[in-house]
Amino acid sequence: MKNRGARGGQNRPAFVAWSLAISLLGLLCGHALAAEAIEVEGNRRIDAATVRSYFHATPDGYFDEAARDSALKSLLATGLFASATIERKGQRLVVHLTEAPVLDHVAFEGNKKIKDEKLNAVIESKPRGTLQRSVVQSDVGRIMEAYRHAGRDDVGVMPKIIDRGNDRVDLVYEVTEGQKTTVRQIDFVGNHVFSNRQLAAVIKTSATNFLSFLTGGDAYDPDRVAADREQLRLYYRSKGYADATVTSAKAEYDPALHGFALTFTIDEGERYHFGDVSVICNVPGVDSEKLRGLLVAKPAATFDGGALDKTTEVLAIELSKLGFPFAQATPRINRDAAGKRIDVAFTIDQGPRTYVERIDIHGNTRTRAYVIRREFDISEGDAYNKSLLDRAERRLKNLNYFKSVKISRRQGSSSDRVVLDVAVEEQSTGDFSISGGYSTTDGLLGEVKLGDRNVLGSGIAATSSLTYGQYARGIDLAASEPYFLGTRVSAGIELYGRQNTSSPYQSYGSNIYGVTTQFGTPITEQIGVQYRYSIYNQDVTLDPTSLALAPSLPIQQAALAGPQWVSAVGSTVNYNSLDNVKNPTSGFSSQLKQDLAGLGGDVKFLRTTEDLRYYHAINDDVVSLVRAQGGYVTGWGGQQVPLLNTFFGNPTMVRGFAPNGFGPRDLTPGTSMDNVGGSIYWATTAQLQSNIPGVPQEYGLKANVFVDAGSVFGYRGPTAFPGSAQSLQLANNNVVRSSVGTGLTWASPFGNLTVDYAVPLTKAAYDVVQPLRFSAGGL
Repeated sequence: MKNRGARGGQNRPAFVAWSLAISLLGLLCGHALAAEAIEVEGNRRIDAATVRSYFHATPDGYFDEAARDSALKSLLATGLFASATIERKGQRLVVHLTEAPVLDHVAFEGNKKIKDEKLNAVIESKPRGTLQRSVVQSDVGRIMEAYRHAGRDDVGVMPKIIDRGNDRVDLVYEVTEGQKTTVRQIDFVGNHVFSNRQLAAVIKTSATNFLSFLTGGDAYDPDRVAADREQLRLYYRSKGYADATVTSAKAEYDPALHGFALTFTIDEGERYHFGDVSVICNVPGVDSEKLRGLLVAKPAATFDGGALDKTTEVLAIELSKLGFPFAQATPRINRDAAGKRIDVAFTIDQGPRTYVERIDIHGNTRTRAYVIRREFDISEGDAYNKSLLDRAERRLKNLNYFKSVKISRRQGSSSDRVVLDVAVEEQSTGDFSISGGYSTTDGLLGEVKLGDRNVLGSGIAATSSLTYGQYARGIDLAASEPYFLGTRVSAGIELYGRQNTSSPYQSYGSNIYGVTTQFGTPITEQIGVQYRYSIYNQDVTLDPTSLALAPSLPIQQAALAGPQWVSAVGSTVNYNSLDNVKNPTSGFSSQLKQDLAGLGGDVKFLRTTEDLRYYHAINDDVVSLVRAQGGYVTGWGGQQVPLLNTFFGNPTMVRGFAPNGFGPRDLTPGTSMDNVGGSIYWATTAQLQSNIPGVPQEYGLKANVFVDAGSVFGYRGPTAFPGSAQSLQLANNNVVRSSVGTGLTWASPFGNLTVDYAVPLTKAAYDVVQPLRFSAGGL
């Protein structure tokens, strides 16, 4: 045993030595396999350690072909390198790199129709980034696409790289814009109910005409064509054709026309009426009878998809107010093809409890995010409500800040959370115009106007205008904020100065300058209230060199009174159910205004006016208008109403009469026999307005026939000079003035321009008529 132990002891050092050697060799080999040496060549700005971080060994410790290929793709995907290769040299990997140059500047040359700001927004190559040739080529495509949307298909884009040394370059996109590619012809196939002219008025794209340089509607834009396709479908849906579809919208370049021929193919289907319209409520605690009174869709009426959408929205809002934010109103439609009727049951169900996790806004390169967010009735954390989102989308479109608005939803961080994506595309909101013309009221005139309805993307509207006319001059500065201090209260301020001189219609002039501040708030979607405070200085002026006869007594009295300060508070209550504010075809509007002067200042009076309008479409071409207006003004505190604050009969009341053409008049012999103003007026209008057959509707020309009637009376001014026996010979009867006539209105890019010809039917012997009238602005 002793000897065996001795032999074991003698062998133990050798065993230990071999064990240590094998362990060390295994450790060294393992290290070499797990992390082969990686050498980096060609890197100047990028650290070698950063490059090595893209290499990941396989579980057995080798950088096999798949690992090397993955590392190579990852390096190239960074965009930091123009080229990269990997070479194996024994137990070493050598990475050969060529770093991508850094972009100092990215510029555009030759672009006149699209500004640099818009092109910068569409490309991915940016200053201080790296030059990637694949991205540059993609940017060329993006620039060409932007020009195609602007109606220029033959655009050419050539990228030019300028070496600045030290691996820094400038990138210049040289643009050859070419000629504008326009829509020369628009055809509709399959339409039997509505004519081509009627459908052309529905869409925004128009064929080239003499006004295209102002409207830009003839530019071929695929997005606009897609929107037109949807507008046609909605138009048919609003007219009873529930199954109507626009099966295609095809644009083909026609060399003979030197532009696109656009063809919409339509399947009209049958026309339906509403049958039974009911509410079925499956939510405990909700009174379905109360909801039934909110229905916009009515039994027996022509089917209208817009009425369905509006009813769904109204019900959703009401349910939210009642404390049921997750309740959903869904119209269930049952078609009776034989009877051509559609029964609708608005079913109220408790929807899934889904909340808004986040609202992401994209594309607002100019408009600030809060301007967009304030149009939403919901915010982060609120219950998801599609009807309220549809309402927000309409509001954003009505702002006229954006070319397009789209709100979509995607899954949030959990099943009961959604993220709202708001995608907008900005459009120009500035306005600069220089215009001139002739008005029968103001004579020859010119105007310079500068404004922006979205100043610096803040949602504030600001305008300034300077007018210089034959009988009138003025300057006007105004600004308004629709959400004052973050509330739904609008605020505005206007500074103005106006000067009128004597004209063929009055022997005197006037000067007015002042400021008005106003605040408004919506009561409902259709009712709004506005409050204002005005302080202004007014006076009547006489120019002895222009007077052939002595001015009328009230005119002399007003001139002798000198300048007067008017300090007034007022309110306006508006009701509006019009289908379209700019071009109404149905609905009702009312505007009640009151002003109380005397809170300071030199004069005291109360002035009230009302203007009611009702529109009704007789058919797709003819719209009827019935209008009634009236007013009353009275002094208080023992004061008379100043001349300039009374009412004067003019063509805005009864066409066919001159400015100041009817109303109380001084008939004293040897005087200028001026209209001296009344305290009461009324006027009514019945009018038919129609598109002109054979004239494309995009021209904006409409004809009308009308009958007007009205009167101004109730003179309450001075009737004699103090201390004089001379008295005023006054005509002050409530004589009905009426006229019949026709006119043309052009919705020009500078505003509505109107020419009327009216023949008075009844009038007083002393009235001044003016059959032909030119004017700017609406009725």
